[in-house]
Amino acid sequence: MNRFTTTTESEAVVAAERAAIWAVLTDPEMLPRLTPLLTSIETDGDLWRWSMVRLKVLGVGIAPTFTERMTFTDGARIDYTHEPPAGGHEYTGAEGWYVLQDAPGGTHLAIKLTLHVELPLSRLASPGVTALMNVTLQRTGDRFVQNLLRHLDTHQVR
Repeated sequence: MNRFTTTTESEAVVAAERAAIWAVLTDPEMLPRLTPLLTSIETDGDLWRWSMVRLKVLGVGIAPTFTERMTFTDGARIDYTHEPPAGGHEYTGAEGWYVLQDAPGGTHLAIKLTLHVELPLSRLASPGVTALMNVTLQRTGDRFVQNLLRHLDTHQVR
């Protein structure tokens, strides 16, 4: 098994109140409806278990499920870090944050996500795996933003 990692960052001003965006980002039932590839989130306090659809990565099928410790700073910031169950091992995990700030015309939303996956592939496959991870994250992020804007009945300012 080898670990493959990629990171993405994005930011935008969304023409919506910070409280409305916060409500979506902290709702484990709404997030799977708006996020492509995400099927469900199970919660146990601040531990959230994220489950995704089955994916193929260079011929290897995976169905990522991973547990994240969620830290909420009311209305302003969400941090998450991978925290598998005690004694358990998860082959996928994420680290990152969301930051929300009031901005002219709406809310400035910044997101950072580092995703890792362990696969039974050679390190030589790293360029292909990383490229696929980058494209998948970009498309998923773009669709999430479109779905979020539609859900909030608003638009992106910049």
